[in-house]
Amino acid sequence: MKILLFGKNGQVGWELQRSLAPLGELVALDRHSREFCGDLANLDGIRQTVRQVRPDAIVNAAAHTAVDKAESDVDSARSINAEAPGVLAEAAHAAGAWLLHYSTDYVFDGSGSKPWEEADPTGPLSVYGRTKLEGEQRIAARCAQHLILRTSWVYAARGGNFAKTMLRLAAERERLTVINDQFGAPTGAELLADVTAHMLRGALTAPAARLAGTYHVAAAGETTWHGYAQFVLDCAAKSGKVLKASPDTVDPVATSAFPTPAQRPHNSRLNTAKLRGAFGLQPPAWQQGVARMLAELT
Repeated sequence: MKILLFGKNGQVGWELQRSLAPLGELVALDRHSREFCGDLANLDGIRQTVRQVRPDAIVNAAAHTAVDKAESDVDSARSINAEAPGVLAEAAHAAGAWLLHYSTDYVFDGSGSKPWEEADPTGPLSVYGRTKLEGEQRIAARCAQHLILRTSWVYAARGGNFAKTMLRLAAERERLTVINDQFGAPTGAELLADVTAHMLRGALTAPAARLAGTYHVAAAGETTWHGYAQFVLDCAAKSGKVLKASPDTVDPVATSAFPTPAQRPHNSRLNTAKLRGAFGLQPPAWQQGVARMLAELT
């Protein structure tokens, strides 16, 4: 089996290099790769890459993820998040390959409190959400053998993340102010990568029609950014880390207290029943992954 990975150095892409390697030959690219084009802004280049590599599966972990910047950089966001996935879908179809692509809860309008199901009506609030939705639609229309994984609140030990920011601020300040009216489940890049490998192996060894489609993938449970911050500081305190701020000195505020160019959804909860039923997977509680990540940082 040959797998072609785009976005190898992102949070998820880095973990995918580990999780996909046991499945077969892995060709991992980023936008600076030289032997093959891995730059999603180069549509002809990535089309040629698929023709040259002739993979059994393509995994696209590259995206324009600068949510606020996308509001003023619409063309770039649309090229990378919508047009490029469409090109990859066409190329995958021509090669007889599977295409696995990552999307987001931002395709929904963030209303209500019920976890979103795959078939719920979409209604993105931002350029990022709209371009990611268009990417989903192009894939579904052009490649029958596809897996679209919607996720939310992704973090990794490698690179910057919310937990690291909270720890840094807690070392500098006695009180923190964190949003408490956005709900979701912090989901580790490591978990996404492991789920991806399991799903891809299943798709490549089972009838395509049974498993193809869109799935929600997220850690179990829910919290707010405020609750997330408190959990991080509590874990840090229990590990002996000395901080000025504590869980009790994290003050909750509304999203409106931190205006941003792109509107954030209030409800990022994702229902993973379809994933659990089709692939027999049970996502662990979000606290488990965050605690493990924090242990790696100390």
